[in-house]
Amino acid sequence: MTAPTQQDYQSQLDEKVARLTSLLAPFNAPALSVYHSQPVHYRMRAEFRVWHDGEDLYHIMFNQSTKEKYRVDVFPPACEAINRAMKLVMENLRNNQVLRKKLFQIDYLSAMSEEIVISLLYHKQLDDTWAQEAEQLKALLSPYFNAVNIIGRARKQKRIIGHDYVIERLPVRKKEYVFKHIENSFTQPNALVNCRMIEWTMDCCAALEGDLLEMYCGAGNFSIPLAETFNQVVGTEIAKPSVQAAQYNIKANNLTNVNIVRLAAEEFTQAMRKERTFSRLEGVDLDSFNFSTVLVDPPRAGLDIDSLKMIQDYEHILYISCNPETLADNLTLLCETHAVTQAALFDQFPFTHHIEAGVLLSRKS
Repeated sequence: MTAPTQQDYQSQLDEKVARLTSLLAPFNAPALSVYHSQPVHYRMRAEFRVWHDGEDLYHIMFNQSTKEKYRVDVFPPACEAINRAMKLVMENLRNNQVLRKKLFQIDYLSAMSEEIVISLLYHKQLDDTWAQEAEQLKALLSPYFNAVNIIGRARKQKRIIGHDYVIERLPVRKKEYVFKHIENSFTQPNALVNCRMIEWTMDCCAALEGDLLEMYCGAGNFSIPLAETFNQVVGTEIAKPSVQAAQYNIKANNLTNVNIVRLAAEEFTQAMRKERTFSRLEGVDLDSFNFSTVLVDPPRAGLDIDSLKMIQDYEHILYISCNPETLADNLTLLCETHAVTQAALFDQFPFTHHIEAGVLLSRKS
């Protein structure tokens, strides 16, 4: 793959700015704050199929238009650590019959901290011989990274050599935040743009008071930094690995005012309305919080109607969206009671049609 030019990057960013501006125009949104990405080496995750060509072995991807496969020896979108790992992994796998046999995919998860998880996916069961060879691979790669972890995956099987996570250290406003990022769980793919997203939310919330409710909080990407702004933070998340990582992150960042509960957004809505009680909320008295602000970062489908109506009860709504079309659809209802006071575009996914957006809404007087 060839690296794009700065002109190529700016052209695709301009198109995204125009598209998001048009989608937000019916809601009288202010001019966008635009946060650009590096044109290369921005992705902290990458997945490749593996092609066996006689004695040769290499990563492949598929052309989205023609569906034809093509060889990938370097991958400019991925961070430098992943590109380094790609080269080293193939050099060590080509002549290793144990590790390469029936290998069909390799996934990489990296961090700005230079830690990496390399997941090898197989059409075979993994025995102790495989584990011994994987231990040797880990040892061979370790001098090139701060930490190397190898995972072997097969049907109903997961073998871990080291850990199944990286410890990320994000620089935000001259402070370092610690996050555990677990393999196969959601994390923001563009670390530097993610830092700008966090800073933007902190700017939006700087003058706000009371407590914060965050729905779809993941591992606490926003909850952790925003704990310094609000008196108390309650985050909801349904994925068990993300909740476990969030609990780790709370301790790692020495926070005492953050609670993470394992509930879906719909379930939390029912709990807030006292329609249902949940044992997972034991020890968390929702009536004791003064929730003035709610932050939502929903999946591409956006928010369901009940959650939308529930968050309309809050003075301020911070909405992070990975799908501007569903964001615009949700704003149709939200803007009946609230006005958009801030809007931003975060170019998490350069050279794709995907847009990450953020809006701050405040209740109309």
